[in-house]
Amino acid sequence: MNQSQALDMLKTGRNVYLTGAAGSGKTHVLRQYIEYLRDRGVGVAITASTGIAATHIGGMTIHSWSGVGVRDELTEEDVDNLIQKKYLYKRFEKAKVLIIDEVSMLSPQLFDSVDRICQSMKQDIQPFGGMQIVLSGDFFQLPPISRGRSDVRFINSSNAWQETDIRVCYLTDQYRHDDNTLEGILGCMRTGEVDAKSRKTLLACNEKSFKSKTVPTRLFTHNVDVDELNDQELDKIDEDEEEYKMTAVGKDNMVDALMRGVLVPETLRLKKGAAVMFVKNNFDEGYVNGTLGTVEDFDDGIPVIRTFSGGQIYAHNAEWTIEEDGKILAKIEQIPLRLAWAITIHKSQGMSLDAASIDLSKAFVPGQGYVALSRLRKLSGLILLGINDMAFAVHPDVLKLDREFIKKSDYWVKRIEGIDKDEMRTMQDSFIIRSGGTLEKREIEENQRTKDSKVSTHEVTRSLLERELSLKEIAKERGLTTGTILSHIEKLRKKKTELDITYLEPDGDALEEIKVAFTDSGDTKLAPVARLLKNKYTYEELRLARLFL
Repeated sequence: MNQSQALDMLKTGRNVYLTGAAGSGKTHVLRQYIEYLRDRGVGVAITASTGIAATHIGGMTIHSWSGVGVRDELTEEDVDNLIQKKYLYKRFEKAKVLIIDEVSMLSPQLFDSVDRICQSMKQDIQPFGGMQIVLSGDFFQLPPISRGRSDVRFINSSNAWQETDIRVCYLTDQYRHDDNTLEGILGCMRTGEVDAKSRKTLLACNEKSFKSKTVPTRLFTHNVDVDELNDQELDKIDEDEEEYKMTAVGKDNMVDALMRGVLVPETLRLKKGAAVMFVKNNFDEGYVNGTLGTVEDFDDGIPVIRTFSGGQIYAHNAEWTIEEDGKILAKIEQIPLRLAWAITIHKSQGMSLDAASIDLSKAFVPGQGYVALSRLRKLSGLILLGINDMAFAVHPDVLKLDREFIKKSDYWVKRIEGIDKDEMRTMQDSFIIRSGGTLEKREIEENQRTKDSKVSTHEVTRSLLERELSLKEIAKERGLTTGTILSHIEKLRKKKTELDITYLEPDGDALEEIKVAFTDSGDTKLAPVARLLKNKYTYEELRLARLFL
């Protein structure tokens, strides 16, 4: 099935499992469909099985969206408690379409729990409360973690999958891989028959040098190997080291749970030239969980990151919280970075790499080898450090399932090809109307204009400054840190934007003391001033005062 046919099927409102090999364009089709729904005013919930996968499509984890959290199964009491949460009820009330990406990592128990809470919230006994369900993923990717079980069970074994009329759209085109050799090897792995020629080709990738300055990303199967390499590479850099300590507030068990759920380290060590990865979403500041870059400089203690795409980002502190009914139960604060010379194969899922140095000698579950190799765009970008037989393996149940999925998809291709354009359009329009959307051209165009003309993040901050809100009030209103708000003000000043912030001017004595320190330091950097004043003021207080020099 091609992307156009899959999109046509999605627009009819049928429940769909969108699958295909890595690089076949599943995420692209999802984004097209999301845009189509939003233009027509249809509420769509965008989720994924993991945080990293969720960032690729601009959503949240299905655990968070549904309210299920870390549990896989729900009791009657759990369901009753979730129904009482107003914010959850409103979320479900708006959603007419539920998208779940990377479903290979979703357990059948969790899938059933999501179905159950959807029915309860919607007060509708249809599967998922009558919402359209769009599942996306590839069972050849990493399987779900089985708690207390030795076997691996995919979501197709769940009651919800069996009871939901799911139509398979198997994408067959390839958009990631630039050479037929790599595509051929991955194809052999998907059939469970990796021949001697394919093995020999892979083993020949053990030694290689790159003509360009591209630094290959190291992929490992275990966290301990990742940590060891990152520490070694950082120690090689002959630059001063900056260290950032995580701060935490809340009950110990809640803080521990929060710390386990984020990728940021308790103690972050950085130097100029260090390879880093952002580990939190901040669309306003231009980064997401997985954005890669290099530490270019430190501006008075603040890491300045040059991203691989060429952008420059000041990495201010970020917050992670656990909230319930508007009350913060736990909060941690840290610079949202981690070292990135190496990452685990698990965390690489969904990425497309130009070059990677991969060690598969310790592969321990079926699918790890396929996931790692399918990250690459072409075989010439691979340095293979080691490989074992497990790396070639895929789950035997997946091989059987894949053949079934191809047959089912072929059936729906024939059905789609047998429907004329007018009939297809009627089916699609009917779904939009049933979902409370609009077919009015003017309304669609207005939705598109609204989406395309979003006010810049700095202008949003400016509008709040005009209301003379304090920095803390603006930060709370926007869900950002005061450091980020100060960055917005600094950028507005650089653009020579007309801006009256006299109401934020620090106390006269404090301002005069800081002014003298800046004069004595002979510079506008914060670190020398902080030392002269013996750290009497915070960096944020110094940044604010600097605006009035």
